[in-house]
Amino acid sequence: MPELPEVETIARILRQGAPGQPPLVDRCILGARLLWERSLATPSPAEFATRLEHQVIEDIGRRGKFLTFRLSRDWLLFHLRMSGDLVVRPLAATPEPHDRLILALEGDIALAFNDARKFGRVWLVDEVDSVLGSLGPEPLDDSFTADVLFAHLHATRRQLKPLLLDQAFIAGLGNIYVDEALNLARLHPLTISNTLTLAQAGELLASIRTVLRDAIRRNGASIDWVYRGGDFQNYFRVYQRTGLPCPECGTPIARITVGQRGTHYCPHCQPWE
Repeated sequence: MPELPEVETIARILRQGAPGQPPLVDRCILGARLLWERSLATPSPAEFATRLEHQVIEDIGRRGKFLTFRLSRDWLLFHLRMSGDLVVRPLAATPEPHDRLILALEGDIALAFNDARKFGRVWLVDEVDSVLGSLGPEPLDDSFTADVLFAHLHATRRQLKPLLLDQAFIAGLGNIYVDEALNLARLHPLTISNTLTLAQAGELLASIRTVLRDAIRRNGASIDWVYRGGDFQNYFRVYQRTGLPCPECGTPIARITVGQRGTHYCPHCQPWE
């Protein structure tokens, strides 16, 4: 957490602005204040501050669970991990206790990277492949077809739940959206990948896209203190609904552990065969 829909929502708000929050695109970075050096993966703190100064934010996007800032010379990348957030504040605002990096921007505003658990990371690189090159395909890209997914599923023999969580297999999915997509596709989380038919692969891809698009439309899911502002949690089919009735058949939702991750599914709609 946050996963693809939450990161997409954050990128959109930073790029386009929101009520009471100005957009950041086309703003010049005036300086950087690194408050927790271990949040910075690369380069050195001194080089980071020097290279960032006077670069302009040209675009803000997402790749997998990464936030991508295209600057006038470099790329600034954030991975929020468990508790990271990017917050726009007045430049004169007092730093908050969990701020790890503060960027001063033109217009008397600041962008703060706040991360209570200190797992988040920041990169400043001249090309993105050094950080993002190992990520799998984007699930919403038109080039990622049912045929492509089917071929990838049959190139390995793994349980579906951990495979879909593997960022090298498909980028951006986490525990919430894998559980929801598998339920919509009526596939058990322990199903072995190379046993799926082409039709099932197509249904899985369609379900992933349906869940992600619905979550993006609802600004993601807010299930703890880390990410607020979305309401997709009010539309969960199975995630964190152990013992509650399945919306399709009324069977109580079950919870098992798969690959050390809590996993929610409907025993009737998603039979283990």
